[in-house]
Amino acid sequence: MTKIGLAYINGSVPGFEDFGNLPTDIVKENGLVNGKKASDELDALIIPGGTLIESNDINMDLNKEIKKMARDGKPIIGICAGFQLLSNQIDIGRKSPVPIVKDGLGLIDVNFSPLITSDRVKAKVYDNSFLVKNQTEDVNGFHTHTYGKIEGDAKPLFYSQVQRMNYGDTNKKGEYNIFSGACNDDGNVIGTMIHGILDENPVLVDNIVEQIDIQDIDDIYNRNLEVKKYLESEVGIHTGIKVPAVKAMGKPKYLMIGSNGSDSGKTFILTGLAGALRKRGYKVALLKVGPDVRDIIPGLYLTKGKMEDFASVKIGHLGWADIESTVAKLNSSDYDIVLIEGVMSVFTGLLNEKVPFSAAEIAMSSNIPMILATGVNKGGIESAAIDIVAQANMLEKFGISVEGILLNKVYNDDIFDNVVPYIKNNTSVDRILKLPKLKSADMRGFIPEVEIRYELFTSHAMELIENNLNIDEIINMAREVEFEKIYSFEEIKSRMI
Repeated sequence: MTKIGLAYINGSVPGFEDFGNLPTDIVKENGLVNGKKASDELDALIIPGGTLIESNDINMDLNKEIKKMARDGKPIIGICAGFQLLSNQIDIGRKSPVPIVKDGLGLIDVNFSPLITSDRVKAKVYDNSFLVKNQTEDVNGFHTHTYGKIEGDAKPLFYSQVQRMNYGDTNKKGEYNIFSGACNDDGNVIGTMIHGILDENPVLVDNIVEQIDIQDIDDIYNRNLEVKKYLESEVGIHTGIKVPAVKAMGKPKYLMIGSNGSDSGKTFILTGLAGALRKRGYKVALLKVGPDVRDIIPGLYLTKGKMEDFASVKIGHLGWADIESTVAKLNSSDYDIVLIEGVMSVFTGLLNEKVPFSAAEIAMSSNIPMILATGVNKGGIESAAIDIVAQANMLEKFGISVEGILLNKVYNDDIFDNVVPYIKNNTSVDRILKLPKLKSADMRGFIPEVEIRYELFTSHAMELIENNLNIDEIINMAREVEFEKIYSFEEIKSRMI
């Protein structure tokens, strides 16, 4: 019986994509499949993306099994962090004055260093492995990486067309400008930075089927369904938190997490809410306004949700899918709740003549209710309260329903209690929420844009949210929506003035 393993370890995102619906067995951090060595049991192995390198969660037992499979000529496919694991070394020192180098397994002769990309991509194919045989056209997929610069002498497999790098537009000519896939000399150990590559390119799946001589593909797909049930039965990885069955809510209800600026904790809040809702059995869709879908990956780590093709809500030329088509797809889906993370301040980009270009305009387009968050760590609780009042009143002027105001990183409860009447008296918002300042001995791994450890970040986020917010109250803030219109630049200016 053919067996295709999927690594299920802390820091991985095994629900992020379907991997061609091929994985039939779970491989744990001890390198075992149902109590037996992976190298003896498996015909192929897929190592998913995540934070495997930052988290240091690959142990020697699994490493030995991966190397043994590679020596035996069995297919190993590493995606994103899985590719990094197969490489020589990875510099995770983004924003560090010196490199922070982690060793890989040395199975593919390349090195990694910081490079941010978050695009839907096409990639040119190089015929250096069984995987790409008969793949005469570009392959499709998406990037969402912080450490995506690849250099080395390994045989190339893919070069991607990436329009944006490190937050800037760089590729108007549409060149194949990013080295995004490679293999070992024998072509059986494969690494790619392209997510969804097995889901969106059926020829590649056919090549795997042929390479390991699968006789009954229906049996593979049926066992894959059981793997997915296993993945979806647990919140996060190795947490022991089981997902209960709940009755579907009908059409999904929407809630945006907006803020008055960066560093307010939107990603942390969305992650914690996603886990808390999944823990109650709800199927949660996670979206990001703008292109940087890296921000919703910690939430997907907890929910085991897919990175949908509409996960990045387009503003201007940035992002993947427009809000009209996104709402239409979601309203015909089986999701219960849709959480949308805003970008920077809700008003950032509001006066750009391209529309929509801000989180506020996305909320306006479909009457999406909002929790408006502010971090109090820069100007103090008092300054944050004054600022958030102005933001909330402007949102009301634009017809956006602010269901709750959340002060994040609160360091003094007495001061918070004293600003609550001010906020209530000067806005129409009744729900004033707070989250305390997170206290942890080791804050490394808490910055999504720099270095993040999913198991650490997500466990703290869910714990803080559940201990300090009423989840039922949050659910009641969400509501069903329909797309109405994109407001013109002239309409926006007239409302603002």
